[in-house]
Amino acid sequence: MPTSSVLVVEDSEIDQVIAKYMFNKFDENLEVLQAFDGVEALDILKGTQPQPIFIFLDINMPRMNGHDFLKAYESSDLNSTSIVMLTSSCQPEEKDKCLAYNSVKRYLTKPLEIADLEGLFKTS
Repeated sequence: MPTSSVLVVEDSEIDQVIAKYMFNKFDENLEVLQAFDGVEALDILKGTQPQPIFIFLDINMPRMNGHDFLKAYESSDLNSTSIVMLTSSCQPEEKDKCLAYNSVKRYLTKPLEIADLEGLFKTS
């Protein structure tokens, strides 16, 4: 039975499958919630208690991208979960823009690796 959860916000089905596989490999008791854009992620967060321990967020998505999600998330009363950017963008200006949000704690580039999760969960 899952004891805690993470939310992966990613529009690519392939990247969702990879992320879920890595989380299950890291901790089989971790529930992986999935959203394919920021709108769906906000809806999931509104209906989930307790809140996920981390939100893994992509930047480029349809309907509501990562930056728009961050603006909406930080102005909501749901903003207690730490966000980890999980993106293919390794541009320094993009990284700085994301890390300027209070809720963003880490910036990781795809693909997600076990070492990333070990480091992240060790410091949480």
